[in-house]
Amino acid sequence: MAEDIRDRLNTALEGRYEIERQLGEGGMATVYLADDLKHERRVALKVLKPELAAVVGAERFLAEIKTTANLQHPHILPLHDSGEADTFLYYVMPYVEGESLRERLDRERQLPVEEAVRIATDLAEALDYAHRQGVIHRDIKPANIMMHEGRPLIADFGIALAVGSAGGARLTETGLSVGTPYYMSPEQATGDQNVGPQSDIYALACVLFESLVGEPPYPGATAQAVLGKIIAGGPVSATEIRPMIPIHVDAAIRRSLEKLPADRFGTAGAFAKALNDPGFRHGVTAAVGVSAGGGWNRLTSAFAGLSAVLALGLGWVLVQPEPPEPPKQVGRFALAIGEGQITDPHFAVSPDGSALVVRATSAAGLVQLYLRTWDNLEPTPIPGTEGQPTNPTISPDGQEVAFINLGEVVVAPLRGGVAREIAEGAVCCMRWGRDGYVYFSDAGRTIIRVPAMGGATEQVTTRDEEGGGPHGDFQVSASGSTGVFTVWGNPVRVEAMRMETGERKVVTQGMKPYLSPEGYLVFSSVGGELLASTFDEETMELTRPPVPLFSGVVVSGNLFPYFSVSENGMLAYWAGAGAIGNSEPVWVSRAGGATQIDPGWTGGFFTPAVSPDGGRLAIAVAGAQARDIWVKQLDQGPLDRLTFAEGQDHRPWWTPDGSSLVFITERGETRDAYRLRADGVGQAELVLDLEGAVNQAFYSPDGEWIVYRTGRINALDIYARRVQGDTTPVSLLARPDVNEHSPALSPDGRWLAYVSDESGRWEVYVRPFPDIDGGRWLVSINGGTEPVWANSGRELFYKSSASTLIAAEVNPGEPFSVGERRELFSALGYYSYAYQPQYDVSADDERFVMIRISTAGDANQFVVVQNWFEEVAAQLGN
Repeated sequence: MAEDIRDRLNTALEGRYEIERQLGEGGMATVYLADDLKHERRVALKVLKPELAAVVGAERFLAEIKTTANLQHPHILPLHDSGEADTFLYYVMPYVEGESLRERLDRERQLPVEEAVRIATDLAEALDYAHRQGVIHRDIKPANIMMHEGRPLIADFGIALAVGSAGGARLTETGLSVGTPYYMSPEQATGDQNVGPQSDIYALACVLFESLVGEPPYPGATAQAVLGKIIAGGPVSATEIRPMIPIHVDAAIRRSLEKLPADRFGTAGAFAKALNDPGFRHGVTAAVGVSAGGGWNRLTSAFAGLSAVLALGLGWVLVQPEPPEPPKQVGRFALAIGEGQITDPHFAVSPDGSALVVRATSAAGLVQLYLRTWDNLEPTPIPGTEGQPTNPTISPDGQEVAFINLGEVVVAPLRGGVAREIAEGAVCCMRWGRDGYVYFSDAGRTIIRVPAMGGATEQVTTRDEEGGGPHGDFQVSASGSTGVFTVWGNPVRVEAMRMETGERKVVTQGMKPYLSPEGYLVFSSVGGELLASTFDEETMELTRPPVPLFSGVVVSGNLFPYFSVSENGMLAYWAGAGAIGNSEPVWVSRAGGATQIDPGWTGGFFTPAVSPDGGRLAIAVAGAQARDIWVKQLDQGPLDRLTFAEGQDHRPWWTPDGSSLVFITERGETRDAYRLRADGVGQAELVLDLEGAVNQAFYSPDGEWIVYRTGRINALDIYARRVQGDTTPVSLLARPDVNEHSPALSPDGRWLAYVSDESGRWEVYVRPFPDIDGGRWLVSINGGTEPVWANSGRELFYKSSASTLIAAEVNPGEPFSVGERRELFSALGYYSYAYQPQYDVSADDERFVMIRISTAGDANQFVVVQNWFEEVAAQLGN
């Protein structure tokens, strides 16, 4: 008979599949080893039992099975094909060299605890993925789990769903059942066909229980006996049978085996997390043998009532305290940096510490956010985050990420889905609060919030005139009554605000505060030192002096520290690279060779500018609370401080004759342009005092114009005005809905290079100056920032989206044209800032002054610390 069926199948499938032999037989299908003739591969061809096929019907079965065809997960065996042949319904999956978990358990009976938990964790994550796609397996059992090179693969995914959905009531009427008795959930055992993820979680817990103990949680001689125990049986404990099974693993299994679906884990991912959390507990201790779950029917309720009586009589046993949780181990490790890994400061740790969201650039130059989980060496790109994503922050439930893309606040599901725009006008420093709002800093650098699902925005803070500064990093406390945030004022500080009244109080000097549910306040100094204290919400004050924990965290030129802390104490940070006092100006040749300008000259450096004669270097240097302009005689000559006022003096630019410097001065809310003699003689002269912020300013080579950039990150415009005569501002590039920045004039003053996002990403363009409507040429390819002209005027340098310094040949004559673009060297490891060049070129165009990120000690490492709050508590004496 079997030979006849195989012959009939081979005839019906001729030209597509050729069956070699029968591999096995299950409750729903017979499995054959076959050759896929088209793709020249071996496959497992599964033929539905004829009696099942007759009840289900071909059309319904094939329609339903399509819902499973798009499941793509490393622990799910994919569906290759399905169809009907000579009255047979079949589906095709990869043929896996190896054995099923059923075969291994039949041979070994019990697995090592660590391996069994690892297998269950892999399977739970696969189920979690499928459940998010709306697909329930309904028949998880050892026979449907294939083992390949030690890792599990779930087979027949969705086949039970297709059979059950297609067969409907007729399936029940015939006495056929979807599922295997030992692994059926109580709701399946009672005939409920409308089951959800909790049924798969129950079945997986049964599989894990059997893998650890050697038999299912509810064994029996007949199917009826098994189903009776599933419905009315009492709670079971794996630790009671095999004492070496950890308490938290037993607790996770017991919760997954609860009678009511609502009493089990909400997601398979939560089950996986509990299996690997030594502190997880559920109900009373396993030694007592009583579950905290609710009853299923009258018989179960009777058992519960009896348990209650016993509890009253033996209450002294039940009130025994549980064993103390083992101390959590603090672990440090550095992540490897590669494609799709972490290449810049835009990253965030999920609230539960299970994952990172990072921004990275692919080999093809595509910038987007990636999801990096600890169980996967390869990061996963997050759909909908392409472009220029910055400032990611993860939702409290760990399912979505909010980020800024060219001023718009966008929310995207971490594991795929439709992204949504919820607000505009964002600049930086976002946090996702547990109160359902996303908080961000706007163009005026005050705190704005918007509902996570979108809606009207609301201003949360206002800036002070006295000692004020931009606001960011707003975090709401666990109670929702208080918020803490950074004020980049004088000094840079952490402030607290009462959410109901708006009352504010300075908490401490520092920035980027994180407030843990336990009341720890963690923050950074401007020098890259992490500190912690305890915080009282009622008084909005620290209850003890801050304790320094360690130093060497990255701090950017905008005084933004590169670290992130999860609610449960996972810390991630850049170590050393770019930290204040941990970088140095260097000469870099066209071939990429770097040499120190002056050995031992280290600090926090930004926006270097080489003088027209090539003999001096103007540079912004960061101190403890401010930045100032310094001038260095090249190479190993004296270093002279030029500015001394409180606040921020930065972004120097030489006047054409080299006698003076134009720079930006930031005092509170104002940001203006000043001019000062390069020898430091005399007082600084105000050059531009505009209603809005001036972010960059310089004179044209002939000294007749001053070109400047205004606005914040989401409203960047370029203007010019004559130095004498009619000084009315001329709008060069101030288009609505388009950002333009980083203006740079060619040495002859005829051509304006700049960066624009008009294409949806930053690119370098050139236009005539001052007649910018006379033409437009795209210089960069696949993204570009930080344009700098060669002194010859024959090249335009810029950084690509992959952080490579590019030299683009240009013809500055009429007509202007762009020639070959040559890659010079990788700029990774050198300071970069998209809105202002962080390098300059020597007078002979053969070398570049760049700010090298120190490689001493742990510099340039991305460090992750697990259970870091244990260390914080120890340092604080808790």
